Amino acid sequence: MTAPPTAPVSTWAPLASRVYRALWIAQLVSNLGTWMQTVGAQWLLVDERNAETLVSLVQTATTLPVMLLSIPSGVLADLLDRRRLLIGAQSAMAVCAGVLTVVTATGAITPGVLLTLLFLLGVGQAMTAPAWQAIQPELVARNQIPAAAALGSMSQNVGRAVGPAIAGALVSLVGPTLVFAVNAASFLGVVAVLVAWRRPATDQDLPAERPIAALQTGLRFIRAAPAIRRVLVRSILFIGPASALWALLPVVAHARLGLSSSGYGLLLGALGVGAVGGATQLARLRRALSPTRLLALAAVLFGAATVAAAVAPSAWMVLVALVFGGFAWLTALSTMNSIMQLLLPAWVRARGLSVYQLVFMGGQAVGALVWGVVAGAFGTAVALWCAAALLGLCAVSTLWLPVRVTALDTTPAAYWPEPELEIEPDPEDGPVLVLVTYHVPDEAAADFAAAMARVGRSRQRTGAMEWRLYRDVGAVDRYIEAFVVRSWEEHMRQHQVRLTAQDRLAEDEIERYTTGVSRTLHLVAVPPVQPVRTWRRG
Repeated sequence: MTAPPTAPVSTWAPLASRVYRALWIAQLVSNLGTWMQTVGAQWLLVDERNAETLVSLVQTATTLPVMLLSIPSGVLADLLDRRRLLIGAQSAMAVCAGVLTVVTATGAITPGVLLTLLFLLGVGQAMTAPAWQAIQPELVARNQIPAAAALGSMSQNVGRAVGPAIAGALVSLVGPTLVFAVNAASFLGVVAVLVAWRRPATDQDLPAERPIAALQTGLRFIRAAPAIRRVLVRSILFIGPASALWALLPVVAHARLGLSSSGYGLLLGALGVGAVGGATQLARLRRALSPTRLLALAAVLFGAATVAAAVAPSAWMVLVALVFGGFAWLTALSTMNSIMQLLLPAWVRARGLSVYQLVFMGGQAVGALVWGVVAGAFGTAVALWCAAALLGLCAVSTLWLPVRVTALDTTPAAYWPEPELEIEPDPEDGPVLVLVTYHVPDEAAADFAAAMARVGRSRQRTGAMEWRLYRDVGAVDRYIEAFVVRSWEEHMRQHQVRLTAQDRLAEDEIERYTTGVSRTLHLVAVPPVQPVRTWRRG
């Protein structure tokens, strides 16, 4: 029922693709610019009244749009041309960053203007993220997707570790204006690469899905995909406690270790170094360990780094521990991200990744808030110890909640025959009831029912709102499968776009337990007729 596992390849293998290499370099520069922008924005606010609140709002302004718009942006990335969507979003971000540069240079910047522009940049980031991740399988071979995910995570972590250091140096030398200008230029670099990329056209006769229906279909897909739900659960189990170290590291650096801002930058740099090291060694680890064991190892290592932040007597010991923490962070995130990309078919990939992104961002945001409250009530050390204990439980939980080792075969496979019609329904006619009749010997009934449960999940993943298997009490060997689809157009999407080789495997298994030829009926609901009122004269 699953495709054979792909052999791990070198972490650097995706960079052999000219398009991927250009996009990765452009994104690395953009990640550096984004984190430089954060430092520059915070520096502008440090002398304002209520500086503590305003500085904290910088992160809120940039991350809140991602949480609010993650799923809608995933829907758009599946409905629109992803290349054009990325060009539009990155261009808009370049304009916002350019405006921020100009108003800062002219002295017209105010906290309100700054936070508004940062919020708009966050909207652009929200629109970019699902589409950006969804195009990765279009740029590299399937067996290179885990390596591409590792490179993507490395780019983000290098930006997070190195960007603030570069920004700190530039701000101290020439002020924040140049930092904002560099960020604007980084977006233009991404736009230039995207414009040069010629994405292959997709042949599809059907019109674009309606946004609300597309959202419902995407959520229905995830509900009917146990392997994806398991990855999302594992993400929550890791990110929730892991967020404690990121949230409380500034307090550890300043209050416990007595470090300056440059010392805090070194701690972030250690995490970045560990992430780069993790990316270079991940392919070797994948050859030795399953994804489940990789996630367990990552939880243990990040838990150890969290304990070190709480109790290590010197900054150098914390620094070394954070290198291993960065390694663990990249290992966990790239493993979960690559599994999501392997499990999601192209037609719903951005929607699925947007849900993963929401879980990731939400877990970090809620986790940071919770650990901040715990640290305020009981102390930073207690909060870090509790988080480390939960990471230990996260590692142990892989024993009974493993992720799928092999990937579903999501290769498109439009294998259903076209319906035989005497009446051509309108695209919006519906709901559509599809009935499939099977003849099953009594001795195969139990195996047939178990196999049909997998077929039922396939129908729901591809668009069925309801699914059920019935047994005909008038014929001992006859079973009837019934599923309902929203409209005739939606059912045609099942025929032409949404079926995969994995769905075909599920249906092929049914043939082992049936005799004769199955029969399929397509029924379109008749709209209710309003009764005509007649009035009698009194």
